[in-house]
Amino acid sequence: MNALGRHVLVEFHDSDPEVLNSLEVIRDHMLEAARVSGATIVGEAFHRFSPHGVSGAVVIAESHLSIHTWPEYGYAAVDLFTCGLAVDPWKAFAYLEGALRSRRVSHTEIRRGLFPADGDESLAFKPAPSGFQEANC
Repeated sequence: MNALGRHVLVEFHDSDPEVLNSLEVIRDHMLEAARVSGATIVGEAFHRFSPHGVSGAVVIAESHLSIHTWPEYGYAAVDLFTCGLAVDPWKAFAYLEGALRSRRVSHTEIRRGLFPADGDESLAFKPAPSGFQEANC
């Protein structure tokens, strides 16, 4: 089966609460994670909650990276959804693991948009049907 995208779901535990509670630091780290992965950034939105916690998303031409933090638990939930072969969500994962100073992580990868592919099992695009315009990713 071929897939249109890869969705890496990450649980970062025992992370630095100060990092997790800073909108500016989280924003900078998420943007850098997108750059490190090879993604093309097209937008962003971040919000700091009171009394603590940050949520945010980086929209990339190849899909998105999102984060939700619970500093009081040293925890962050992160989604790294990419499509195409040029972007590597695992590079974003490795960068964020260090940036959040996480001591314990768990993760899973889900292949999204599965379709049969004439015996080729690689992650690749199938040409769009005639009359449809190709997506950015």
